[in-house]
Amino acid sequence: MLPVKRFLATTENQLTGYRILERMGVVRGIAVRSRSVFGLIGARFQQLAGGEISLLSELCEQSRADAFSRAVEHAETLGANALVAVRYDATEIMTGVSEVLCYGTAMRVVADRGRDEQTFAGDDI
Repeated sequence: MLPVKRFLATTENQLTGYRILERMGVVRGIAVRSRSVFGLIGARFQQLAGGEISLLSELCEQSRADAFSRAVEHAETLGANALVAVRYDATEIMTGVSEVLCYGTAMRVVADRGRDEQTFAGDDI
């Protein structure tokens, strides 16, 4: 059986239990989204009713997921297997159109078994 490829990501500034082999630098993923006219009408109706506007929540969640995925892809093209200090930023770039940026530091790491035994079971990254 082939080992499962693992990519580690954390919002922390370090990856405890892993030794850094190489730092590739900052990577990013960007997603730009707008809601369709029909989606905006649906969101307006939800806004009138009060509470969570699920149509927009879904749009935001999908945008974050896409931006994260693109940041990981960027890191992997550089040979990284970890993304450290992951952050998000969002900006409305025009009325109804938002940009979500995900960024972090790409690194190639290996498990440091001698220092910290709280690593993921079976990791040999």
